[in-house]
Amino acid sequence: MTSGAPLHLAGEAGPSSVIDGKAYASGLGERIAASVSSFATDVGHPPGLAVVLVGADPASEVYVRNKGRTARRVGMVSFEHVLPEQASQEELLELVARLNADDAVDGILVQLPLPSHLDSSSVISAIDPAKDVDGLHPLNAGLLASGLPGLVSCTPLGCLMLLRSALGSLAGLDAIVVGRSILVGKPMAQLLLAENCTVTVAHSRTRDLASKVGAADIVVAAVGQAEMINGDWIRPGATVIDVGTSRIVRDGKTRLVGDVEFAAASRRAGAITPVPGGVGPMTIMSLIHNTLVAAHRRRGLAVPKLW
Repeated sequence: MTSGAPLHLAGEAGPSSVIDGKAYASGLGERIAASVSSFATDVGHPPGLAVVLVGADPASEVYVRNKGRTARRVGMVSFEHVLPEQASQEELLELVARLNADDAVDGILVQLPLPSHLDSSSVISAIDPAKDVDGLHPLNAGLLASGLPGLVSCTPLGCLMLLRSALGSLAGLDAIVVGRSILVGKPMAQLLLAENCTVTVAHSRTRDLASKVGAADIVVAAVGQAEMINGDWIRPGATVIDVGTSRIVRDGKTRLVGDVEFAAASRRAGAITPVPGGVGPMTIMSLIHNTLVAAHRRRGLAVPKLW
């Protein structure tokens, strides 16, 4: 097990342990803060994270606010840029170009989704890959696929941290990733391959999904469909990482649930992430971690190993 990345469990749910992503993220944040302090002493200023928001989507505003708050809490500088809903592609690209050229900015994140009149792919490709802390630039995706150092998409990186915390070495384990998006599914599969897992990528057209899930030691659910993975499919003792978040109405109340039927799965799994409180806190902390990594690499400094 990696030093500095202890197993975080939040009590019991039936026979399985609940992996406490909030506790892990808090501990990682403390280690990042110490490293940020050392970086600022050596370089003369702390790392800087720039987050760009276009429009006034309430959920995106919350995400941007939380990212800025977390960056400041660990001692980083937070640059927050808000463009109006009607901002043109040219205006957004001009802002990205300015941030690329600003040496005080080590990480750039353009909050997605963008308004429908803007081309997300072009915007992501315009970000300097060395500052692409969301890990979505085609160059960083290619580096990941090639097994070379790059910046890795935040949610999959957070999932890997939790898996390592719970299991130590993942080598030789059978893993299934349910979902094939460029945000989570594809990079998650690449990360698991790099850990020497045998990886299956499943999706909406996968035949006999239940049997494939039931054969896996590790299940990463990232499809965005509420409780589509039946808890009875889970192999006894398997580790379940639930990336999904959906709001449903149950018993007259709105509840946040994942892609996995938690109650039934927790009776079979060896360890499982809850929703909320599992993967979610890790996504933002992975973004902050990526910013620290980018700040070091841009200046030719050794990257601290924090997990």
